Amino acid sequence: MRRFVLVLILASLAACGGQSRWQDTPQTHIVRKGETLFSISWRYGKDPDDVARWNRLGNGSLIYPGQVLRLAPGGSSDSRAASSQRRPSRPLPSIPDQPSPRWSWPTTGRINVEFGAKPGTGTGVLINGKTGQTIYAAASGHVVYAGSGLIGYGQLIILKHNDTYLSAYGYNASLLVKEGENIKKGQRIATMGEGPERKARLHFEIRRNGRPVNPRKYLPAR
Repeated sequence: MRRFVLVLILASLAACGGQSRWQDTPQTHIVRKGETLFSISWRYGKDPDDVARWNRLGNGSLIYPGQVLRLAPGGSSDSRAASSQRRPSRPLPSIPDQPSPRWSWPTTGRINVEFGAKPGTGTGVLINGKTGQTIYAAASGHVVYAGSGLIGYGQLIILKHNDTYLSAYGYNASLLVKEGENIKKGQRIATMGEGPERKARLHFEIRRNGRPVNPRKYLPAR
């Protein structure tokens, strides 16, 4: 009897652990009002082009509140998708890497918090400055997100430079550009606000194929 009870307890713990891991790494996301393909991909550390391909979105602009987006390649839970999986399907084409742009510093000031360190999200660097200080585009690109809907970034701007590279500028006091605008390198895009510890800082981030990379490896020496 004791063995039976022990088996039940272990099975219950295993089930709870599996549920926890599932919640930590969701396979789908339900689109909410105001979200974009880029903001959703950013939240989960995914390449927006991959998410668009996994969901057959074409250019990725056709998403709507209530839509369920797949966050990984593979099948769906509905019966039609399951039946279609029994038949061979053509693999999704891969997207070749594009070259990195020539980056410039997005503002004056020294890096106070390095990539991967705290406080902050750890996905970029924190650059010290003064409240209201000008923030510049580190490379030419297209504004794919401008808002405050992503927790942990404050008022955020995301620029798409090509199909491989994105950059982000967080903790802004004001945003000087809107989604859909084409931006030139060195153009004023925001003013600096307060980041962690209520200090004037810019969160600057570069992502390659959806994954954060150390900006120091791309910014010019100074």
